[in-house]
Amino acid sequence: MNRPSYGNDLRARIAAPGTTPLIGVHDMYSASVAAGHYDGMFVSGFGFAASYYGLPDIGFIAWPDMLAFVQRLRGAFPRHHLLVDIDDGYVDPEVACHVVEGLERIGASGVILEDQKRPRRCGHADGKQVLPLGEYLAKLDMVLRTRRDLVVVARTDATDEDDILHRAKCLAATEADVVLVDGVRSVEWIRRIREVVDGKPLLFNQIAGGKSPRLSLSELSELGVDVAIYSTPCLFAAHAAMDSALAGLKADDGRLPVFDPERSVGVAASTRLLERNLARHREAVTPV
Repeated sequence: MNRPSYGNDLRARIAAPGTTPLIGVHDMYSASVAAGHYDGMFVSGFGFAASYYGLPDIGFIAWPDMLAFVQRLRGAFPRHHLLVDIDDGYVDPEVACHVVEGLERIGASGVILEDQKRPRRCGHADGKQVLPLGEYLAKLDMVLRTRRDLVVVARTDATDEDDILHRAKCLAATEADVVLVDGVRSVEWIRRIREVVDGKPLLFNQIAGGKSPRLSLSELSELGVDVAIYSTPCLFAAHAAMDSALAGLKADDGRLPVFDPERSVGVAASTRLLERNLARHREAVTPV
């Protein structure tokens, strides 16, 4: 059986009309839920740092941990698009290339490589600093020459207005497939960035409580945005739901609430969700 071209599959999806949504997942359970609603996932650095380490997204992620997570995702979701946040390529260009080779072997669809300087920050946080442009472009070029068909998103975290537009234009001039300017603050700035990147596909990152405006896929499509990543809807929803459930349990002296199978998740529904991951794998490996 021929190996699927995950990068080309995502590339074709991005080239199709409309804005392609990719939903941020932080562990296998959140991915299992997301897979029932969307065919594309974003492996969010924010979510992974929170879920796997219990730490903020400021540079704690070790690349072997990320590769292991993506390998588990690809095993359970053989047909979903998987775009992976690799931060700054884990500092060193050689490490970035090694990670890209590993992710492509595993079956990732694409990666996002940023131009932040350490200590790094969430793209919607204050205090971000960027590498000299030439240094980032050299790293990006090495990654682009390493990948085979993996989609590469070139990301800038610049905050100075002139620098944002200059870097976006320079990134669009590379062989990167998509450009991301993170932390975009307004619709007007989306338009300005769209203009300077010319015909290069554009990615927009939305995060609850972040700096960017809250826009629908239809609105983004009208603005010329090709991909939308939603970094944290699963993570933040889980946080709120767990906090509410445990507060209720504590208030009722440890008594579980009355189980309503129409409105609640119990052992049967959870088991069915996870069994679907086995079924997807079997369907993918069964010869036609």
